Amino acid sequence: MDVGVLTVPLSGESLDDALAYLAGIGVDAVELGVGGYPGDDHVDRRDLLESESARSSLREALDAHDLRVSAFATHNNPLHPDEGRAAEADEELREAIDLAAAFDVNTVTCFSGLPAGGPDDEVPNWVTAPWPTEHADAHEYQWEVATDYWSDLADHAADRGVDVAIEMHPNMLVYEPHGLLRLREATNERVGANFDPSHLYWQGIDVTEAIRFLGERDAIHHVHAKDTKVYEANARTKGVLDTTAYTEERDRSWLFRTVGYGHGEEHWKDVVSTLRMVGYDGALSIEHEDSLTSSREGLEKAVDVLQRAVFETTPGDAYWAE
Repeated sequence: MDVGVLTVPLSGESLDDALAYLAGIGVDAVELGVGGYPGDDHVDRRDLLESESARSSLREALDAHDLRVSAFATHNNPLHPDEGRAAEADEELREAIDLAAAFDVNTVTCFSGLPAGGPDDEVPNWVTAPWPTEHADAHEYQWEVATDYWSDLADHAADRGVDVAIEMHPNMLVYEPHGLLRLREATNERVGANFDPSHLYWQGIDVTEAIRFLGERDAIHHVHAKDTKVYEANARTKGVLDTTAYTEERDRSWLFRTVGYGHGEEHWKDVVSTLRMVGYDGALSIEHEDSLTSSREGLEKAVDVLQRAVFETTPGDAYWAE
């Protein structure tokens, strides 16, 4: 199992400087943004897609630092009711899939997207309750839109042998494991999870149980290592559906935290062990969004915890059971 990093927090540095720094702190893999919210500061998606020379140069840069790419990231909303925004997100996602196939990475991380609540609405609508009943109707409409789009997108990915790893995220149609499986069952097995526990913690979801639930169905394609801390002093009076700005830390019910600062090292060792139990042996890609520390310090502390948690060897024979 590799310790990886989504390189977005280092977007102010050149790719080579970022790779040198990450290799120096013990990182094994990088997740590179190629569009959408992650941006494309370190690599040019279209240049890489169109140029074998550009792909060779990227491989050489990675090899020089003994790093590999775990996934290309393009988190956006291909289901947006604004046709222009949806088309842009769709193009990013399809080209990212094409690039993953060309680069032999074979995994793209993304969001499911979120439609409007009806065909005449202009903004996405995150439905979290079935009543009043127009919300239930809106939710079913959204699933019709999503199933139509993702069926075609999943075929595109299957034709290229690429896994599409969807991050379960609030304000997206797929934000928890059952929704992820619903979309997977409506499409094909190329659709799976970019398992990011940070969005599950504050929803009250047991992360190791969620790993078992998805892993037993071979539905985990990639993993983000990102923590969350629920601050009960605020949550007791305002709940966890908190629209307070992320930068108003003292007033929020929960915050994204560096690995180990929301849940301790013992928990992260359990996460790693459960991932191994269900057959996942890929990267744990650190996504740093902890507003209480700098990017470099947050990354270094997360790497420190994960290096003690991950297994570096394959399991041996259970000689004691023979």
